This record gives sequence, structure tokens and C-alpha cells, in this order.
Amino acid sequence: MTITLGEFLSELTSNFPLAITVLLTLGTILVNGWTDAPNAIATCISTRSMKPQSAIIMAAIFNFFGALFMTMVNAKVAETIYNMVDFRGDAHEALIALCAALFAIVIWATTASWFGIPTSESHALIAGISGAAIALQGGISGINPHEWVKVIYGLALSMFLGFFSGWVTVKLIEVIFRRVDRRKTYNLFRYAQIVSAAGMAFMHGAQDGQKFMSVFMLGVFLARGQAYTTEFVIPIWLIALCSIVMALGTSIGGMRIIKSVGMEMVKFELYQGFSADLAGVFCLLVASVFGLPVSTTHTKTTAIIGVGAEERMSSVNWGVVKEMVRAWVLTFPGCGLISYILALIFINIF
Repeated sequence: MTITLGEFLSELTSNFPLAITVLLTLGTILVNGWTDAPNAIATCISTRSMKPQSAIIMAAIFNFFGALFMTMVNAKVAETIYNMVDFRGDAHEALIALCAALFAIVIWATTASWFGIPTSESHALIAGISGAAIALQGGISGINPHEWVKVIYGLALSMFLGFFSGWVTVKLIEVIFRRVDRRKTYNLFRYAQIVSAAGMAFMHGAQDGQKFMSVFMLGVFLARGQAYTTEFVIPIWLIALCSIVMALGTSIGGMRIIKSVGMEMVKFELYQGFSADLAGVFCLLVASVFGLPVSTTHTKTTAIIGVGAEERMSSVNWGVVKEMVRAWVLTFPGCGLISYILALIFINIF
């Protein structure tokens, strides 16, 4: 099941619920670009390998190709998000619950962004649609535990593998280049940092792009009254639309998150920034291949901590880290509860 661009535009002008759903979905994608996508390019900006505007343009391009390539080759992440909750039943009520979830995600993410805290939009998305599904189905039956457990696997992967990969990568680079004059490696690691940042942007599109596109497709099907659709194909026009909106979000508010992640948490040299990006790319690739919906923010941050901790634990600004961890811990219950309450209210009102 899919929808062509012509069909979508035709229905958008005649189906008001679809228009509202699309607006809210694009809003969450915009906020994702605002709060999540900057993490992909934070280190290459903080090490001055690229200027912010150039990095944002690069991130937009590679977000698109990441979403396009991974969706065509392996759409397991999108399938996991789509099937982890149950929005079956009355299509009208299901659509209202989904809109409540999207609204809750925007509220949660913009509030966190205001305080410069890089929360995970992946976690907010998962919490939001889970809370709405529980409200819709009247209990825990709104959750598919066989798919939801992949979120737990993803959390463990991004936390432990992210830290370990960052630590090992920077250690290997230091061993390989220990007898080389650091001044002679400047250009090598500057360009390597740009390439690795492009890889991070690519994998951000591959991971987060798929998540939000699956929710977009769910909204389209519900707006058409198709509450029992279980299989879908993501069209190229939707990949392009999501990538453009995500890039717009990055250009609007990304510098606050870049400052928190790339400049305040750890002071990096070029080779360290490259190590963090390379470790992040590796972890996101592994997660995407196995269909695990992981947070790019979580993965990149733990990789950065691993790189900083390799030198000495005190080189990491643990105060900033604690703020981020607190936001991650609060996201699931906080955003999930907001979504649950809003879904109940919206269903009764509309």
C-alpha cells in the first residue's frame, strides 16, 4: 500500500483531517531537524572543520540520501515503528489519537529545546505514539511487546556500543598516529571529520527519517479510513519532503544544540571529533540493519563521552551529561503521559 504525489495532493485539499495530520507530522519532523539533526554535524562545527551554514547544507543533502537509500534497501526501522503500536479500530478515533501524540511530541521537544537540552526525538516519538495507542485501546493492549522490545535493545546498543566504539576508535587512532607530527595530520583529520560528519547525517536520515515517514504513512491511511493497513511502501516524494523539512528545522534552531553537544560537553581536537562521528556511524548502521529504532542523539552523545573518557574522565563535562541523561529518562514517561492525556481529551472532544 502506498500513495502517489498526485493522490496525496488531491486528497489534501478535500480531506481536512488529513491536512491537520500532515501539518502536525511535518511539525514533528521540523522539530526533529531543530533538536536531533544538529547532533550529526555538531562535532565538525565545534572543531571548525566546517562553517555552520555549509554543515547544515551538507546535513540536508546526506539526510535525504540516507533516508532514500536505507528505505529502498532496508525499511526495517519504519516497519518496527509502524507495528509497535495498535491504532486499529475506528479510523476516526485512531486519527485523533495519532494527532494527540504528534502534538505532545512537539510540546515536549520545543520545551526541551528552549532550555538547550538535546532530547531524543526518537524516544519522544516512541513515547508519544505509545501513550496515544494505550489511550485509544483502553489499556496496554495498544502496545505490541514483540516490536516494542526492540526499543529496549536499541537503548542498550546506543548506550554501551556507542561509548565503547568511541573509546576504542580514538584509542586506535592515537596508537596509529602516535609518532606522527600532529601538525602534519591537520588536513587529513579535517577532511576525515567532514566525511564522518556526512556519514552521521546520512545515518540520521536512515534512522530518524524512516521513523517519521512511517508515522506519516500511518496518518495518511487513517485519514483515508484504512485502519487495518499492515504493509506499506514509502514513496520517494515523501522522502524528499521529510528531508527538506528536517533541513529547515536544522537551519532554524540547531546552533543551541550544537553548542551543548559539540562545544560544552567535551573539548575536541580534530581526530577526536572524527572518532566520535565514526563511532556514531558504526552504531547507527548496526541498528538500522537489524531494524532497531535508536536515538541518533543518544548514540552520538555516548560516542562523544567515550572519546572524551579515553583521555581522562575529568575531560568530560559531567554536568552537561547529567542534564541530557535526566531529559532522556524523563522523555518516555513524560511525553507518553502528555500524549495519553491529550489523546483521551481529544477523543472525547472530537
